[in-house]
Amino acid sequence: MSNIPQTRLEQVVDRFEEVEARMGATTDSDEIVALSREHAELRPIAEGARALLVMRAGIAEAEALLTAGDPDMAELAQDELQVLRSQLPAAEKAMQLLLIPRDTDDKASIVLEVRAGTGGDEAALFAGDLFRMYTRYAQLQGWKVDLVSASEGDVGGYKEIIANVEGDGAFGRLKWESGVHRVQRVPATETQGRIHTSAASVAVLPAPEDVEIDIRPEDIRIDTMRASGSGGQHVNTTDSAVRITHLPTGLVATSSEKSQHVNRDKAMQQLKIRLYEQEKAARDSERADARAEQIGSGDRSQKVRTYNYPENRLTDHRIGLTLYALDKIITGDRLDEVVTALMAEDQARRLAAMERDA
Repeated sequence: MSNIPQTRLEQVVDRFEEVEARMGATTDSDEIVALSREHAELRPIAEGARALLVMRAGIAEAEALLTAGDPDMAELAQDELQVLRSQLPAAEKAMQLLLIPRDTDDKASIVLEVRAGTGGDEAALFAGDLFRMYTRYAQLQGWKVDLVSASEGDVGGYKEIIANVEGDGAFGRLKWESGVHRVQRVPATETQGRIHTSAASVAVLPAPEDVEIDIRPEDIRIDTMRASGSGGQHVNTTDSAVRITHLPTGLVATSSEKSQHVNRDKAMQQLKIRLYEQEKAARDSERADARAEQIGSGDRSQKVRTYNYPENRLTDHRIGLTLYALDKIITGDRLDEVVTALMAEDQARRLAAMERDA
């Protein structure tokens, strides 16, 4: 017997049809944008609900024919009933997955931050490897990567690198990347072939399209500074880099492109996003607790993954996933296998929670 009430399916279809009707009637541009977004989100759910309603109606009709007293129709009804009943569990499960509450920020673009941790130069090199992995993955997804700021390591890689990743669903796919990533490999400078362990931290913050955060001029301090570069002709000789400090919270945002005007805009946007995330975290403490029970809190202090180069092994410690394809994952080409596994685990746990609460 299904856990999805008939009225719930009908409500989904009714709301979708209501949105469609309103889209055709309104002339308000802001409302059209909001309705279009809701329409796109509801479409797959409404299609699943309609299909399931049709299937249930077909089963009810076939069952009625079985008791109608017509042998020929009863035989046809029995065949139809057998097919529909065999398809029903999969359809019910698919609909349950569609009805799982989504994180409100799953469709958002992101701010991606990668920082070298313990391990000195090797940690900076690893941070560079991670950033290139995410950049390649973003390209495969059709997303746009826009560099905000970077502090290069002494022998390569990055001490810190921050970028905006713009694309539909970026946060929903990459939010579980937040945490400490550990690497085990033989550094190029190691003469005796010893394996070193280093780490880098990754933070993924949602960047909603409309971040409405009111920042008072007296609450910020804006500093300009000379942007760091890789040396030679690449060194920025003007004080174009911008650092904005939010005095009440101590939050800092920087941007180090060539244009000071662009840097001010980027740094202010980053600051708004950080303030938005801080406010959202305070409001959503219950949701944060739920996340911690699922795959983990995503906190930066949490070791989430190990990259073992000698064994060509990647292990995600939260879900016990091990893949011997590190060479393909670190290039970004097979990272989606890890991302999909994390999403599937989260989905399964949410579904189990729904069934417990039903």
